[in-house]
Amino acid sequence: MMQSAVPDLRQLRYFVTVAEEKHFGRAAARLSMTQPPLSQAIRALEETLGVELFARTKRSVELTSVGADLLPEVRRLLASAEGLRPLAQSLARGETGVLSLAFVSTADYGLLPPLLRDFGARYPRVRLELTEATSDVQLDELAAGRIDAGLVIAPLPTRHAAQLSWLPIAREPLVIAMSTDMAGRVSSAAGSATDPRAEWLDTPISLREVADTPLVIFPRRLAPGFYDIIMDCYGVAGFAPRLGQEAIQMQTIVSLVSAGMGVALVPQSLRNLRRTGVVYRPLSESVPAIETGLVWRTDEVSPVLAGFIDIVRAHAASVDAQSGASPV
Repeated sequence: MMQSAVPDLRQLRYFVTVAEEKHFGRAAARLSMTQPPLSQAIRALEETLGVELFARTKRSVELTSVGADLLPEVRRLLASAEGLRPLAQSLARGETGVLSLAFVSTADYGLLPPLLRDFGARYPRVRLELTEATSDVQLDELAAGRIDAGLVIAPLPTRHAAQLSWLPIAREPLVIAMSTDMAGRVSSAAGSATDPRAEWLDTPISLREVADTPLVIFPRRLAPGFYDIIMDCYGVAGFAPRLGQEAIQMQTIVSLVSAGMGVALVPQSLRNLRRTGVVYRPLSESVPAIETGLVWRTDEVSPVLAGFIDIVRAHAASVDAQSGASPV
């Protein structure tokens, strides 16, 4: 029979026992076996490795220099092997592993921090791989199997509906982001006594008050559903926007607003992005809400992902309870 090129764990355990006892008879007794098969197993191990591990005489058994150097490595290897069972069970429970999660930039200012905090508290041994990406990129990455889940803005394209699951988390209104200079001009025109430099005022304004100001927005191809919602807001106001600069990230859009390049309609949670020279105001028009949720491949839910979905579902229920809506 051909000798295996790789020693098995049984042989390695025999090696450690003989090394510790320095006697085949005592090692065999400790292993609850007879001496001949133990001697044969050690011989087979030496043949597999191509080296002598023990110097044998009729009265003693001593490790060779190679055997002595190999002993601590074998002990480490056996310790790692013994850890496989608890590791496998931990992985099966979702307590250990890796979760690859992507998110739209707007989630970073509202949804993402509490989700990560709760998940980290419950599953501290799970390593998170976070990537910021637009909704369209996330859906392609999900379809290709390169991420486990994503926080995206609804609606999902129909081409992905069959293979993906969707869990809505929160809905929020759009607000208008404008420069402090523009806020001052709007306040003056309206005869308002409020300080236009305040980052947030509850007094709504109409899009008609900034009708001549360019709209800073992202390209439609990146999130057509979100883009169309913004266009619908202008439709409700009764006119089409004057399109200005385009940018991919919300942070860039807000930066362009602070530079006086125009106004932008952004989810209300973006008020948490405090940028010098930018203020946020609610709209007087009846505008649709932006819905953000979690999406994942329906047929590939790992234990780690299942744990994250539970966290998200609990968060969604909490958001609904606070808003008075029915739980998701």
